[in-house]
Amino acid sequence: MQERLEVRDGSLLLSGGRVGVLLIHGLGGTPVELQFVAQALNRAGYTVYCPLLIGHGGSEELLNTTTWTDWYNSVEEAHDFLKQRCDVVLAGGLSAGVNLAVLLAARRPRDVHGCIFYSPTFWPNGWAIPWYFVFFNLVRHKWFANLIHLRECAPYGIKDERIRRFVLDSLQRNGRPLEDIFGRRGGTVLEFRWMAKAARQVLRQVKQSSLIVHAREDDQSHISNAFLMQEQLGGPTEVMVLDDSYHMVTLDRQRMDVVDRTLWFIDRVVQRHLNRNDADQVTQAEATAIESSQAGRKWGVRPSYAVHIPVALTLSRGGGAIRKSWEILRDFGQRWVWGVANA
Repeated sequence: MQERLEVRDGSLLLSGGRVGVLLIHGLGGTPVELQFVAQALNRAGYTVYCPLLIGHGGSEELLNTTTWTDWYNSVEEAHDFLKQRCDVVLAGGLSAGVNLAVLLAARRPRDVHGCIFYSPTFWPNGWAIPWYFVFFNLVRHKWFANLIHLRECAPYGIKDERIRRFVLDSLQRNGRPLEDIFGRRGGTVLEFRWMAKAARQVLRQVKQSSLIVHAREDDQSHISNAFLMQEQLGGPTEVMVLDDSYHMVTLDRQRMDVVDRTLWFIDRVVQRHLNRNDADQVTQAEATAIESSQAGRKWGVRPSYAVHIPVALTLSRGGGAIRKSWEILRDFGQRWVWGVANA
């Protein structure tokens, strides 16, 4: 049964099983951007947490008072919260949120088991971005950046006009004017640039399996962002290219395709994690048995032929696990006989 909890203002927590997915919204956005995907993942049994980053959900002035390190601290707090509920945690994000997910995966490699990157954006360079925006790269100081005001233009990352109208109406019903939703102070954009630079510097440190989803006709972030990420990530990476969506792939026409591929990817990550745990348990069992055998020979005690096979292995793998357990037992017996013969 799906359960919805607002753990803090604007954040979304959907409680499920012991596998958790942390999804991070984009710059100036809210968890609404990820709600469709979050609910679909929750229906599949996963616990999904979409935190509202500090400074977001209000005015652009409020957002401009925060820094990218403040946003990252929000992500770490959300990750700590999710770890208390889940044994396996995947981290992902949309647009600018991808950078925060990258930083989390690089800094907490043992606690992030997989990564999901929707429309990665290291710098806005899609076809809807004004040509003169490139000159913002010359800005180096926040006091000067705050003299500049930027605004996102239509189609606002959504190709389907019906969905676009629905999303705009939903956002305005929350009492936020469009200027706060799509307006950005230059200081905020500069913080984003610094954040993206920090994320790019640690891409090779991300060894976890990753899924990248990007639209070929992305209006905000050119697909070269996805290819750059695929090339520089340090772990196995899969890329899904959409041909009928814009930047907001979690809301646009192919959102069901995004959900299906995400579910498939999460299942693979979870299975790989279970297999690794099974292998670790078997290795530990073998080592314990060998130590017992060596101790028995030291004191003149005939060693036992029995090897403890973890119950978790046989329960999680059915008949294949029984065969695998028998192979492990047979191999250990052969090694023991060889050791006795050569003692």
